[in-house]
Amino acid sequence: MKKLVLAFLMLISTTVFADDINLWKKSTLNKILERGELIVGLEPGYMPFEMKDKKGRIIGYDVDLAKKMAKEMGVKLKLVPTAWDGIIAGLVTEKFDIIISGMTITQQRNLKVNFAEPYIVVGQTVLMDKVLKDKIKTAKELDKAEYTVVTKLGTSAEIAVRKFYKKAKILTFDTEADAASEVLSGKAAAFVYDQPYNVLFMADKGKGKLIHLDTPLTYEPLGWAIRKGDPDFLNWLNNFLRQIKEDKVENFYDDLYDKWLKDTSWLERVQ
Repeated sequence: MKKLVLAFLMLISTTVFADDINLWKKSTLNKILERGELIVGLEPGYMPFEMKDKKGRIIGYDVDLAKKMAKEMGVKLKLVPTAWDGIIAGLVTEKFDIIISGMTITQQRNLKVNFAEPYIVVGQTVLMDKVLKDKIKTAKELDKAEYTVVTKLGTSAEIAVRKFYKKAKILTFDTEADAASEVLSGKAAAFVYDQPYNVLFMADKGKGKLIHLDTPLTYEPLGWAIRKGDPDFLNWLNNFLRQIKEDKVENFYDDLYDKWLKDTSWLERVQ
């Protein structure tokens, strides 16, 4: 009887071990290590997270994060520029391993992909035409039929705009720059988008021309998206994030924030 029980336990252990091996082989993390390359999907154009410099190179907050991630894995980095409306589909169909592209964690997106813990939290704020500064003091006051509010198509900003504004005319554009230009040219009253982008826009093209209503309309955590059913990769990403946030000797995370979200000298490289 004891021999039977022992044999049964050994069979179970062997089966569990084999299942673990199979799961590891299927893990994106294992595929990255075997390939020797981390493939990242992103959409250049969301300053300061990812954009192209004057030489056409992709730079930004997320790019530096991706470089650090690849370094800690001991692999090379490959960036795959992808249109925003197809970026989740690109991940699901394995065109890249991970999305690192200023993506807001939402319940709707979470139905299709899994997210690591948030690496930064932003909110939607409003850039308003300066001519309205004496008439409009809060974002809510823009919700009138006489005003046009613009944002980027297919983003969390669009979701926020459609929830927040019921009377104002809403227009969407393919890029943040195109939407913001509508306000600069006087064709729209306000532009709604992520706070970091708006802060930087005000330091450059919007300076002296627009008003920043900087009280966030929303709470929006940004996260790295991966395919579902991959606990090994998710575990590694969360531990990587925890390490760079808490390591005050190297101070990578704080320096990254200062480099891209406080200092605006990099703007000279992309103009």
